[in-house]
Amino acid sequence: MTPAAVPAVALTSALVSASATILLRRGLRHDGPYTAVWMNLAVGTVLVWLAVAFSGGFGPSSVRSIAFFALAGLIGTVGGRIFRFRGIDLVGAAITAAIINLSPLVSSALAIVVLGERVTLPILAGTLVIVTGTTLLSSGGRSGGVRPRQLVIPMVAAVCFGVVAVLRKIGLADMGPVAGFAINVSAAFVAFTVFLVVAGQSAVMACRRESLPYFVAAGVAENLSVLLLIVALTAGSVSVVAPLSSVSPIFVLALSFFFLRGIELLNARIVVGTVLIVAGVYLLTALR
Repeated sequence: MTPAAVPAVALTSALVSASATILLRRGLRHDGPYTAVWMNLAVGTVLVWLAVAFSGGFGPSSVRSIAFFALAGLIGTVGGRIFRFRGIDLVGAAITAAIINLSPLVSSALAIVVLGERVTLPILAGTLVIVTGTTLLSSGGRSGGVRPRQLVIPMVAAVCFGVVAVLRKIGLADMGPVAGFAINVSAAFVAFTVFLVVAGQSAVMACRRESLPYFVAAGVAENLSVLLLIVALTAGSVSVVAPLSSVSPIFVLALSFFFLRGIELLNARIVVGTVLIVAGVYLLTALR
């Protein structure tokens, strides 16, 4: 892929991710988040190994890259998705999508604390805008029956996704994006399946007929979105890919208006809060 195609791929990833969020919100009316996660991982595992087969095989790799992608699968693909899907179920698609967009803030904080990066004016400004947007989301959600403490669920998902972005970038040093994502999803699927069996929750691996088409379609969209993001990172810098992929909550707002009527309550504070968070993420990632 040429660098000129990176913006289009990153924006497509954001749109596909938003579509997955809408599909999940509709499916979660009939089944729980654990069922959604398992179905999501099962669909992703099948699709990604088909992609590996049709793309010419696994390709070169290293134990180091495999380990980083497997760890990314446990933290982001299992942990992040569990909290993301639970957030969609608890506080809705629009609020969850906006709060998960805080993941670049987590990445920036880790870079400052762990890697010793400097605190710049764009980072401070972006943080202030994000905090303002999150406050508006909280108050807007409260008017719709969302309790502030419920926002912790999507915030944990944001932390997981913020950490996993660094792991995937390291893993791409010695492995291609398709093979790396195959390890990522497969490790997540095996780990989550074992967890459900050991915990005596095997029943959640079967979903109702009403939710099946939504969860399968969401699984295709969710995993395609992540794969497109990884592909974009192989040819483009994080400073280009991150701001473009972070517009997903705007797509969620637009799609919610058409596909979640009667299911999701939107108000001015939620809309403005979402826009502020996206703007804050842009300041953090594009201008830092």
